[in-house]
Amino acid sequence: MDYDLKVVGGELFDGSGAPGRKGDVGVKDGKIVALGEAPGKAAETIDARGQAVAPGFIDSHTHYDAQVMWDRMLTISPWHGVTSVVLGNCGFGVAPAAPANRDFILHTLEESEGMSFNALKAGFGAEWPFQSFPEYLDAIARRGVGINVAAYICHTNVRIHVMGEDAIERDATESEIGRMRALVKEALEAGALGFSSSMNDNHLGYGGKPVASRLASPHEVSELALALKDVGRGVLQFSPGGNFFLREFEQLVRDTGRTLSWGSLMSGFRIAGLEYKEMLAESQRLCDAGIPVIPQVFARPLGNDFQLKQPPPMLLKLAPMQRIALADLETRKKFYADPAFREELRNARPPAGGVLDALRWDLVSISACPSAPELENRNLSEIARSRGQHPVDLMLDLSLQNDLEARFCMLMGNHDEHAVAELLNARHTVLGAGDAGAHLRYHCDSQQTTDLVGPWVREKKAFPLERAIWMLTGRQAEVYEISDRGRLAPGLAADLVIFDPAKVGSLPTRRIYDLPGGDDRLISESTGIGAVVVNGTIIRRGDEDQVSGGDSLPGRVLRGGRARA
Repeated sequence: MDYDLKVVGGELFDGSGAPGRKGDVGVKDGKIVALGEAPGKAAETIDARGQAVAPGFIDSHTHYDAQVMWDRMLTISPWHGVTSVVLGNCGFGVAPAAPANRDFILHTLEESEGMSFNALKAGFGAEWPFQSFPEYLDAIARRGVGINVAAYICHTNVRIHVMGEDAIERDATESEIGRMRALVKEALEAGALGFSSSMNDNHLGYGGKPVASRLASPHEVSELALALKDVGRGVLQFSPGGNFFLREFEQLVRDTGRTLSWGSLMSGFRIAGLEYKEMLAESQRLCDAGIPVIPQVFARPLGNDFQLKQPPPMLLKLAPMQRIALADLETRKKFYADPAFREELRNARPPAGGVLDALRWDLVSISACPSAPELENRNLSEIARSRGQHPVDLMLDLSLQNDLEARFCMLMGNHDEHAVAELLNARHTVLGAGDAGAHLRYHCDSQQTTDLVGPWVREKKAFPLERAIWMLTGRQAEVYEISDRGRLAPGLAADLVIFDPAKVGSLPTRRIYDLPGGDDRLISESTGIGAVVVNGTIIRRGDEDQVSGGDSLPGRVLRGGRARA
């Protein structure tokens, strides 16, 4: 056969931002070998007439670091056309992981990324297949993965590895900083995509204390980032905080000569007192000056689906909720019924200097209410107003009436579509911040890829399809130094997504209980995805997996942004 796979008759979008053109794609040995015209026979053919054919989507902001150990298909990302993911964002990961630190690492993920400790513990089992970061990459490659994986070396994990639980208590010594820098360099040489960290005030870890990276001095951060200069490659990824933001990012880029991507820039949020327009303007000024400090933007409203038996992080910012954060359920119920507690909660505000001045009760909806299902998917404030109540009282009443099983969805940012369109169309931004693999109990945003090429193009007409595809492919590869994919071109990896532009999108989220130990997560299926191809192998076709967790899987570890031979 001339080809292992041929895709015929589709509209080809090469990932450069150029308009589509009719043509065929020929694939041999996992690579694109013909584009436009592909004469000859193929072992397998996909008829793509009436569909778009694009490079596989790249999701550069995920937290599948743990999930990859028990879910080799990395669901749900491939359902939405994703063929490559980047793990280890915001400085949180699972490696390096000395045995004595493992529970500490899992508790950090539990708090900072909204993961279930029990699910994490069950998923890893008693024996972890790695300790060092190089061994972690080797373990992923050895076990196999359905899509391609790149990973950052994470500041919090490096700090914990060197300092133990002191990592969340104190500054590092010069000796400890030297050991950390050696670990970062070792990881980069083994194939880490770069170095990630967080100074975000919202990132709390074990025991409710700041995650380890937030204890780092500017000197420590600079020393670890300079490992990228030592190696001569890699990307910096940061979650900013009020005392470590654009000025500090600029200095890191000047010192290292590397690109820095930060997340996330959303409407409705403030960082260091700056509104989104101010942050966007300053980021564009830096990029125009040749200093690549690139904000990640997000195509969906940011929301949390929650119950009051497990309050979400934003509610736990409020002083009355903090006081009962560790209370048992019966004690919480007593507080929720107490008039004095209710009055305090009605008047509570997030801490000064945070991302929000106040919680927007007018942006809360009721997502599940067993005692009154007719209230589901309705606005909490509107119902409260019709009953002469404050929305806080209605939320507490419904929770108590349903033994704390009622659910609510709170929108916190990116709810102004015009502002989101401005960010998505801006110069020098990059799509990110979907957090696939994290916060699974509270929200699901892995489907922003299909939302972008679907509703944002088709209904909102915010930009043409070729730009949406570029944002998910060529732009990702450019910013994150992924050199062998992100475009349709002969010689590059045959990662493809084939979809119907008239139908592509995502279905509403639903809750399932398939995490280790039976824990829950929110998922969303896609619509309009005809096929997903990874390194020349069809992994999805017609909304069904074509490979299973027991098969030899086609994904590769992208060491240094490239699948090594």
